[in-house]
Amino acid sequence: MNLINQYLWRNFEYMDLFTDEFFMKEALKEAQKALAKDEIPIGAVIVSKNQIVARAHNLTETLNDVTAHAEMQAITSAANALGGKYLVDCTLYVTLEPCVMCAGALYWSQLSKIVYGASDQKRGYTTTNSELLHPKTQIIKGIMENECSNLLIEFFKKKRLLKNK
Repeated sequence: MNLINQYLWRNFEYMDLFTDEFFMKEALKEAQKALAKDEIPIGAVIVSKNQIVARAHNLTETLNDVTAHAEMQAITSAANALGGKYLVDCTLYVTLEPCVMCAGALYWSQLSKIVYGASDQKRGYTTTNSELLHPKTQIIKGIMENECSNLLIEFFKKKRLLKNK
């Protein structure tokens, strides 16, 4: 293989690493951090140019703040890291479909793409109005859905068992 082909092959392999699954695994790591704090295990990362610029997880119990959702924490962190409030050309990876509050914040941040794992049948933004996000925002759902939903199912199952004791 000549040098040009070797270069192209190496870079192709490198680019292939940055899939939606790759970044969702990073969001799942954040969800595990939330779980370790006895928070609802939802994690998020925001990516710009294949680099994670923000990592966050639910902190509603820790901060005693109902707005401390993973998405809200990630938006603030990414805006600080990038030096601006608009997150155009950024992608949010989050383990659970955003709620209406988070969808509103995501609208204003103007993210280019949102990728979520599990759908939220009770409080997800699509249960109210699927047009809450910015019209230019691309939505991809169901990435690693089983892993994302199983983490939440097990968390709430454990909570119910403890409550019934």
